[in-house]
Amino acid sequence: MKKKVLIGGGAVIALLLVIWFFSDGVSDVQGEVFVEAKRGTFKVEVTTTGELEAEKSVKILGPSGLRAAQIWQVKIDHIVDEGTVVEKGGYIARLDQSELSDKIQNRQNELQQSLSKYTQTKLDTALELRAARDELINLKYGVEEKEIILSQSQFEPPATIKQAEINLAKSKREYEQAKENYKLKSQKAVAQMQEAAAELADDQSKFNFLDEIRKKFTITAPEPGMVVYQREWNGTKKGVGSTIGAWDPVVATLPDLTTMISKTYVNEVDIRSISQGQKVNIGLDAYPDKKLTGKVINVANIGEQKPNSDSKVFQVSILINESDTTLRPAMTTSNNIIAETIPDVVFVPLECLHSQGDSITYVVKKVGLGFEKKEVKVGQINANEALIKEGVEEGEKLYLSIPKDMESAPIAYLKEEDRSLADQN
Repeated sequence: MKKKVLIGGGAVIALLLVIWFFSDGVSDVQGEVFVEAKRGTFKVEVTTTGELEAEKSVKILGPSGLRAAQIWQVKIDHIVDEGTVVEKGGYIARLDQSELSDKIQNRQNELQQSLSKYTQTKLDTALELRAARDELINLKYGVEEKEIILSQSQFEPPATIKQAEINLAKSKREYEQAKENYKLKSQKAVAQMQEAAAELADDQSKFNFLDEIRKKFTITAPEPGMVVYQREWNGTKKGVGSTIGAWDPVVATLPDLTTMISKTYVNEVDIRSISQGQKVNIGLDAYPDKKLTGKVINVANIGEQKPNSDSKVFQVSILINESDTTLRPAMTTSNNIIAETIPDVVFVPLECLHSQGDSITYVVKKVGLGFEKKEVKVGQINANEALIKEGVEEGEKLYLSIPKDMESAPIAYLKEEDRSLADQN
C-alpha cells in the first residue's frame, strides 16, 4: 500500500513538473503568478486608429466666379450618393440658384435701362446733328444770297454798297461759326455715344457673366471616378443642405484609389517617437483577416485639439504599400507604428513593474523559495512590455503582482556604477 502511495505521489509531482515545463515560463505558486524575463528584439510600437483616404484626388469644384459675383455662400440642393461611380462630365450636384437669380434679374433690368439710354442717345445726337446740318445749309444759302445782293449793288450809292458788304461779311462769319459748332457737336455726339455704348457693353458683360455662372450651378465630374463627400472643418460631410463658400468651393472629391493613405492622430506623449519612414502594420475593421503594411510619410509639426477632448494630438499620414481594390475611403484602420527596433535586450511585461514614490521602479524576483524586491532601470516601453536596462537578467523569474506581506519589504537598490552605466545606454 505504501508503495502504491509513493508511486501515486511521484506521478502527481511528475505531472506538475510537466505542466510547469510547458507553461512557457508562466507559473502560479501558492496563488502568485510569475514570468521569466526574456532576451530578444524589442519593438517600440505606437498603436492608433486611423481612417483611409486617397493620397491623390481630384476636387469637384463649384463655380469659380462666386467672389466676382459677390455670392459668398451657396447651398447644395442635390448631390448624388457618396460612392457613386461617375464618368467624366457626369452629373454630380445641383446648387441653389435663388440668390443668383435675383442678381441676374437686377442685371437684366440694368441692361434694359442701358439699352434704352443708348437708343435715346443715338436718336438725340442724330436729331441734334441733323438740325446743325440744316442750319449750315441755310447759312450757306444766306452767304450766297448776300453775294448776289452785293454784286447787284455796284451802281448803288456807296452807303448801300457798304451795307451789302457788311451783310455779306456777317453771313460768312455766321456760316464759319456754325461749321465750327457742328464739329464740336459732332465730337460731343461721338463722346455721348461712346459713353452710352460702354455702359451698355459693361452691363451686357456683367449679365453674360452671371448667366455663365448659372450654367455652372449644375456640377459635373471633371474626371471619371468614385464620388466622396468633402468634409467640413468640424469633420462632418457636405451633403444636401450644406453650403460651399466663395473661398472654398469644393463640393466633393474623386479619389485615386490606387494609392491610399491612413490618416491618424498621435497624442503628444507618443509623438516624439514618430518620424518619417517608420514601418507600420495595418489592419482593417471591415476586413479583420486582411493585413497591410505601410510607412509614415508625414508628421505634423503643430498639434491640434480634437472636439470633446482636452489632450493635444498630431496628425500623421501613413502610406499603404499594397494596392487593393477592396480599400475604400473612410474605412477605419488600426495602425501599429514600429517606432524603434532594439536587438538583443532584456524585456519584461509591464505588469512586473512596480513603483515606490516617483523615482524608484522595482520588480519582485523569485529567489529560491523566497523573493526579492529589486530596483530596475527601465528603458523604452510599448503597449505590453518594457525594456530593462539594469536590474534584471534573462531567465530570471518575476512576479506579476507583489506577493502577500511583501509590500513593506526593503528594496535592493542598484549600485551607483550600475545606475550610471544604464543611463549611458
